[in-house]
Amino acid sequence: MSIPQERRLVTAIPGPRSQELLARKQAAVPGGIGTTLPVFVTRAGGGVVEDADGNRLIDFGSGIAVTNVGNAAPRVVERVQKQVADFTHTCFMVTPYESYVQVCEKLNELTPGDHDKRTFLVNSGAEAVENAVKVARYATGRQAVVVFDHGYHGRTLLTMTLTAKNMPYKQGFGPYAPEVYRVPLAYPFRWPTGPENCAEEAAAQAIDMITKQIGATNVAAVVIEPIAGEGGFIEPAKGFLPRIAEFCRENGIVFVADEVQTGFARTGDLFACEHEGVVPDIITTAKGIAGGLPLAAVTGRAELMDQVHPGGLGGTYGGNPLACEAALGVLETIAEEDLVARARRIGEIMLPRLEAMRERFDVIGDVRGRGAMIAIELVRPGTKEPDPAAVAEVVKRCHADGLLVLTAGTYGNVLRFLPPLVIPEHLLEEGLGILEKAFAEL
Repeated sequence: MSIPQERRLVTAIPGPRSQELLARKQAAVPGGIGTTLPVFVTRAGGGVVEDADGNRLIDFGSGIAVTNVGNAAPRVVERVQKQVADFTHTCFMVTPYESYVQVCEKLNELTPGDHDKRTFLVNSGAEAVENAVKVARYATGRQAVVVFDHGYHGRTLLTMTLTAKNMPYKQGFGPYAPEVYRVPLAYPFRWPTGPENCAEEAAAQAIDMITKQIGATNVAAVVIEPIAGEGGFIEPAKGFLPRIAEFCRENGIVFVADEVQTGFARTGDLFACEHEGVVPDIITTAKGIAGGLPLAAVTGRAELMDQVHPGGLGGTYGGNPLACEAALGVLETIAEEDLVARARRIGEIMLPRLEAMRERFDVIGDVRGRGAMIAIELVRPGTKEPDPAAVAEVVKRCHADGLLVLTAGTYGNVLRFLPPLVIPEHLLEEGLGILEKAFAEL
């Protein structure tokens, strides 16, 4: 690792150089592009981000679940460097190249289910979800799309419509796309009759709403994240996902798993669907797929994917050769370094420490997640009332102490942890210590 794997603070956070760059950003970039922590990065790798002032921060964010294999994984760097010297672009739809095909072959092999599959490549998670809906509508001849409370699927017109949370994703950007319907998600911590009833009751409510209000024969696709991401790392109650998938099978509805944030070993399985043996008809992937290069994929049953007429799918940059080489390097790294097991190990370290904090600090209402996709939900002590102010204060203290953490949640009251799967354990432990100190000082 070229960057030392140690936290180092040489200035306040952000330092003077980052503050200069922030002023330039504010003069050149619209305010709608937010910044979680205005330290300007000069290099990153392992579990560390180094800024323009020479500070080194522990990374519990992975660029929002992107750098699962690290920010400069050797296999990714080597492949991309070779490819950039050969050619940067031809457009796969004009003159194709092997690396695109290789990525599709690997995803057809690795995604859940042993059925015949097809994959095509696009640029972002939102674009992948849009295309999954296009394929589902084309193959079924139906129009309605069903999504869930607390879901997040992107920022384009359609995926913003699919997304549940209004602020900041939807406010002022309407009107929204038609034929999108929202049903309850099995959210154990907040289910009115308790977590033990959550899966059965939520599935029954969702199915009843679909059958009564929309009509199952009108539904092209049900789109769901196996673990809700921006909504607060909500792991649906056990049994909920299989029941929804079963309902889709019974009614000819395309079951789309949005694994943009959960995919590529993040949750301790290669894909989060595998945890309950759910096999989606279409799976969308992005984020962790290419180590930070823009790439996303739509993988689905061949009988669905092959229906669309030639030219009906595609895009100029989709499956860029640099990104394809990066993706092949990512898949090699996951396999050769057994990052699925590494994600599970991260969970084994983090969850007990966080549970101990929950016992100690009344503000922590819930600890949840799998593998290296973990969250804590903060509430006003003695209630389940969300406490976003406490989250903001904890984040501020963590950042000042050199720990990069992210927030999430429909109510803005969730701290989410997405460390790179290659983070050294001493940094993981040190980061948890900084977090505990922040809670102790609340």
